[in-house]
Amino acid sequence: MFEQLRDEALAGNDHIIGLDLSEVAIDGSQHKAPFDGEGTGPNPTDRAKSGWKWSLATDRVGIPFAWAIDGANRNDMTLLAPTLTELNSRGLLGEVETLHLDKGYDNGVALALTRAAGITDLVCAKRRKPGAPKVALSPTKNGSHTLGLRWPVEPTNSWFSNYGQLRRNTDRFIHHRLAQVDLAVALILTVKLVKWANRWSPNHT
Repeated sequence: MFEQLRDEALAGNDHIIGLDLSEVAIDGSQHKAPFDGEGTGPNPTDRAKSGWKWSLATDRVGIPFAWAIDGANRNDMTLLAPTLTELNSRGLLGEVETLHLDKGYDNGVALALTRAAGITDLVCAKRRKPGAPKVALSPTKNGSHTLGLRWPVEPTNSWFSNYGQLRRNTDRFIHHRLAQVDLAVALILTVKLVKWANRWSPNHT
C-alpha cells in the first residue's frame, strides 16, 4: 500500500510538474534507532548508539525519487551503489545528466560506480589533503573544493527529518522503515502538488 502511495505521488509529480534530472544530488543522513533491529548499527557520530541512515537522490529542485537505507555504521560510499540501483530500477538512470556528490565520495570507487552506471558528468567535492591550508568559502569559488549543486538534497533530508518516526525510528524491520520513507515521500510530494495547483490563486498564502 505504501509503495502504491509513493508511486502515485511520484507519477503525479512527474506528469504535472516534471522531474528535472539535469542536475541530480545524492547524500546520506544518519538518525536514531533506539530499539535496534534489522538494518541498524552503531552511529559513529552519536557515541555508538544504535541508528540507521538513508541515502537519498533528488532532482535539481530537491524532489526525492530514489533512496536506499542501512545501518548508521555504513558510510555514504557503501550506499551509493544501492541508490544508483534503485534509480536504475525506476528507469531514470539514463536521464541523469550531471551527478553531484560531496567530498565523502571523492575516491576511485565512486568514479567507477558512476561510470559503470553510464553517468559521465560527475561533480564531486575534493577532500582537503592532510596539512593543506583551508580555503575560505565564497559564493562563486571554493578553491579546489568544488561546490557544485549539492545543496538541493540538504533541505530534502530536513523534510524527511521532520517526520518523528524517521528521525527516531522505533521499528525493528527494514520493510517497516521503507514503508515510512514511502509515506514521507507521498506526503512531501502531495503538499508540493497542492501548492503547485494553488500557485495562481489570489487567496493562496
